[in-house]
Amino acid sequence: MSNRIAPKLLAEFIGTFGFVFIGAGTAAVVGEGVGMPGIVAIAFAHGLAIMAFAFAYGSVSGGHFNPAVTVGVLAAGAMSVGEAIGYIVSQFIGGIVGALFLSAVLGGAETGLGTPALAQNLALGATTLTITPAAGFMIEAVLGFFLVTVVLSTAVAGRAGSVAPLAIGMTLTFNILMGGALTGAPFNPARALGPMVATGNFSDAWLYLTAPIVGAIVAAILHTGLVRLAQERTAAAEPDRIIRTPAE
Repeated sequence: MSNRIAPKLLAEFIGTFGFVFIGAGTAAVVGEGVGMPGIVAIAFAHGLAIMAFAFAYGSVSGGHFNPAVTVGVLAAGAMSVGEAIGYIVSQFIGGIVGALFLSAVLGGAETGLGTPALAQNLALGATTLTITPAAGFMIEAVLGFFLVTVVLSTAVAGRAGSVAPLAIGMTLTFNILMGGALTGAPFNPARALGPMVATGNFSDAWLYLTAPIVGAIVAAILHTGLVRLAQERTAAAEPDRIIRTPAE
């Protein structure tokens, strides 16, 4: 391992470890069936955690802490395949270690450790709602799309400068406010897999591992297309500027 990649992988490991420990830990402590106040607490715990670690390690590794984000950045051409693989491995290890540490602190898997699950008979007014795997896949893919779009448009493109972590944390928060009661809203394969390994509950694991990746790839394709379109417009405008510039 080169001296250049080692700090990045360590940053991704620590950030993902902390994110899972805080985010999944809050979900475990709050528990299930607590309604909107509980969802709000869980959403802010995840959002503030990712914002804090992104501020701390953004200058080191970019602060991905999510395999879907890394895949999106790779698909957008902003990192190499080898580096992306290293990031993803570090993120999965960090997520699993974070969940195992959380399990040791909370005394086992009885709390669920924030393992995501599709809603069953969720009360919505006078009716109830059950999220099917197909609906859950679409929700997780869309939430992953939103997150990666914000990451690419702020942190990667550099448009938001030093406040990019704030935008990313806000996106995580409103994503969970919307989807937390429906799918658990991890939209992060490492955040989903860690508690699954610690509890031995792999229900719908395929959904939580693949849906955010699909959303990330779509986000990267659209981001790349928009960037190229903007460049083409700028290039097309340049001749007009040259013609309109008075000769000296």
